[in-house]
Amino acid sequence: MRVLFWGTPHFALPTLRAVAGAGHEIVGVVTRPDRPRGRGRLTLPSPVRRLADELGYPVLTPEIPRGDAFEEAARGLEPDVSVVVAYGCILNRVTLDIPARGSFNLHASLLPALRGAAPVNWAIARGHTETGVSVMRMVEAMDAGPVLARERIPIAPTDAASSLTARLAELGARVVAETLGRLESGPVRERAQDHSAATFAPKVDRAAARVDWRRDPDDVANLIRGMDAVPGAWTRLAGDPVKVFSPEVVSGTGAAPGEIVSADPGRGLLVACGSGLLRIREVHPAGKRRMESAAWVRGRGPKAGDRFE
Repeated sequence: MRVLFWGTPHFALPTLRAVAGAGHEIVGVVTRPDRPRGRGRLTLPSPVRRLADELGYPVLTPEIPRGDAFEEAARGLEPDVSVVVAYGCILNRVTLDIPARGSFNLHASLLPALRGAAPVNWAIARGHTETGVSVMRMVEAMDAGPVLARERIPIAPTDAASSLTARLAELGARVVAETLGRLESGPVRERAQDHSAATFAPKVDRAAARVDWRRDPDDVANLIRGMDAVPGAWTRLAGDPVKVFSPEVVSGTGAAPGEIVSADPGRGLLVACGSGLLRIREVHPAGKRRMESAAWVRGRGPKAGDRFE
């Protein structure tokens, strides 16, 4: 089939490769415009733009994907389908209807659960034990279209959002390629979502990523893993922000929430939560690099009795 591919971040790259590798013709790629990125704020293309340029695909980078000029350019590519993977902008009905056979989206959850911008983060932060991917026909409501394919994977107690995202990207690439193959062969059953069962996964921000040490250690650990690596769960020590990573629940009690029970130069930080203890194996203090918490302790970092806020 002739595919107009939409995507922006690294998450979309495996699907672009898989669709092309399955023998479909990528007639064009739509991605977000070049943006200032990184500490140097250099204007750089998106990961999808870089791969599309490398592979020689025509690229469209509208600020907003609508209007006569963009719609004419997209129609001129004569796509059979649009495949949308983490593009980063809502598409209107006119744009969705440009491909002859419609527009399809890869979403990193088991719809109708976790509709929205950050399904991987919230699956972990809310303590889910499984998640997956869904391929749906796009409608104008957010992540509400009928589902053509879903596949599950477990969430391990050690999974962080960054590692789980990579696994889901590869899984989603395979499921999208398989779904396009089924569409090419004939009609595919599309199952309407149960909208009454929908849950939502809003974009994560700095406020959502702040650690509340009064919560149970399992809840704190889930938040830390769910916010890794961006935006990063964070707390304060002596007024300075510190990002925390790689948590491990440890048995024991007996200190105020946020208090550093142990600052071991070999094993790192042990911190009290509402009803237990949490070992923090990695930190990113303000003005420093991400490091093992034990290295921070050895480098004149925090001491037992100090308290995260």
